Amino acid sequence: MKKRFSYIVFLILILWSVLGQSQQIQQYSQYYLNKFLFNTGIAGIYPYYQARVNNRYQWIGMTDAPKTFTLSLYGPDRKREMGYGGYVFSDVTGPTSRTGFYGAYSYLLKLRGNDRLALSLSAGFLQYKIDGSKITLHDDYDPSLGNQVYSSYLPDANFSVYYKTTDYFAGISFMQLFNNVIKFDGDIFSVQDNRVRTHFFIIGGYNFEINNDWDIVPSTVIKEMWPTPIQLDLTIRGVYKKMLWAGFTYRTLDAVAFMIGYEYDKQIMFGYSYDYSITNLKNYNSGTHELMIGYKFSKIKRTSFHSKID
Repeated sequence: MKKRFSYIVFLILILWSVLGQSQQIQQYSQYYLNKFLFNTGIAGIYPYYQARVNNRYQWIGMTDAPKTFTLSLYGPDRKREMGYGGYVFSDVTGPTSRTGFYGAYSYLLKLRGNDRLALSLSAGFLQYKIDGSKITLHDDYDPSLGNQVYSSYLPDANFSVYYKTTDYFAGISFMQLFNNVIKFDGDIFSVQDNRVRTHFFIIGGYNFEINNDWDIVPSTVIKEMWPTPIQLDLTIRGVYKKMLWAGFTYRTLDAVAFMIGYEYDKQIMFGYSYDYSITNLKNYNSGTHELMIGYKFSKIKRTSFHSKID
């Protein structure tokens, strides 16, 4: 009984460190290349469907460092001012993982000129999992407990507002609205504070056209989840002929990131970023790598909407 109690405490401590006191939603340095993951209102803004694959390998060199994979697809309704989409993701940190999928609906309002305002609702399911077979303990604990897999399945929903003009965009999202408590194996591994918490994201960006070849694009994302401090990503990119770019991001309390990217034939897109920690973690890892591959399908509807910034 004492061994079982100690093991339960150990699992709770893992959950507390991974889920309870840190940002729960996966992080991306190249957020500007797949804003759909933070604000599904973008679905339907453009006259074609888009697919994005994001792979992030965080804190290379550290044991059980986070790894994130995401696949998203979104686009417009053929006739109505609406958009649809969805995404799946897997976020793995050592013996713990977070997997989910969401479907999204967006309704667009035409404002003056070229402006669009989108209201979006997305809903889906989350799975939190602990794989006991990946936990190595120094003491002789009950092996039947250590080899078990504990899972928790939760419904979830997000709400987003997105505003887009020719030159700039802005949006706000309320994610993980249900605030469900994460429970494993009944109530054995559950604590009241171990819950899915609502996150707030504010994104924005502006396109400064320097000349016919060059654009400067500053952008930002502001992230908040109580009780953690507000985190701010400040990004600036130089874009050459709308197809080649390089940039820099400063993420408060975390890291700096350098990125490059290329868009071929206005259809296939590649992006790469490298994060360097500015906290004490820099002594234990060699950085974070993130790769994005995107594809724009053929236009499926006519639209008068023109944009200088994606």
